[in-house]
Amino acid sequence: MGSRKKQMADAIKEAKKEIAFAKLNNCPTSPRKMRLVADLVRGERVEKALNILKFSQKEASNRLETLLLSAIANWQAKNEDASIEEAELFVKEIRVDGGSMLKRLRPAPQGRAHRIRKRSNHVTLVVGANNNTQS
Repeated sequence: MGSRKKQMADAIKEAKKEIAFAKLNNCPTSPRKMRLVADLVRGERVEKALNILKFSQKEASNRLETLLLSAIANWQAKNEDASIEEAELFVKEIRVDGGSMLKRLRPAPQGRAHRIRKRSNHVTLVVGANNNTQS
């Protein structure tokens, strides 16, 4: 029974080698605006995703481009012997969650005040290797 557990652990380690992730916490952009850019690169190959982010007009694309480069570097650190071109990396998962809110008050007419919510978000980006073409 112990050898079976060891085999399962080795299989899980191999599966984890094929993916790498990067996180961006408390990014001062609203999640709604960040999701517009994240939807553009979800499921795309890494080279194409970098081009999309580089030439996008949105302000959030600069932060996502840096995050994608970080995820690629994390994958490279896990797999020193493999090359990025042969592995055919792609954006396996990208998730944008709401972060903490800064609550501010803005003066309004007749002595009132309106609440301003400055939103932030957390982005998790997972990069995976597409090794199905080698089999």
